[in-house]
Amino acid sequence: QVQLVESGGGLVQSGGSLRLSCAASGSIFSFNIMGWYRQAPGKERELVATITRGGSTSYPDSLEGRFTTSRDNAKNMLYLQMNNLKPEDTAVYYCSATKLFGAGADYWGKGTLVTVSS
Repeated sequence: QVQLVESGGGLVQSGGSLRLSCAASGSIFSFNIMGWYRQAPGKERELVATITRGGSTSYPDSLEGRFTTSRDNAKNMLYLQMNNLKPEDTAVYYCSATKLFGAGADYWGKGTLVTVSS
């Protein structure tokens, strides 16, 4: 059993930056994919970023290159750098851990709230 705990959320003005962290209680090396998702009020959870064990990343085109994810397998940490934030980025951000490619997430964090003011 692995616990994921997100941190780094908060209130930021439009155009600002935040760095989210996700700390795992155990090794993340066994997880082929680590990911970030977000859920805005009244909307479905959506994918923000994924990163493979080897460091390959993927992002939705809609983010326009503003977000960058990274992982430190030695420290069991996942990060999400968010730049040029917009009010529509306001959401609860969750990290996830997936062992098998193509499968659903095995573990989820409880989320951290990001609020972007205009």
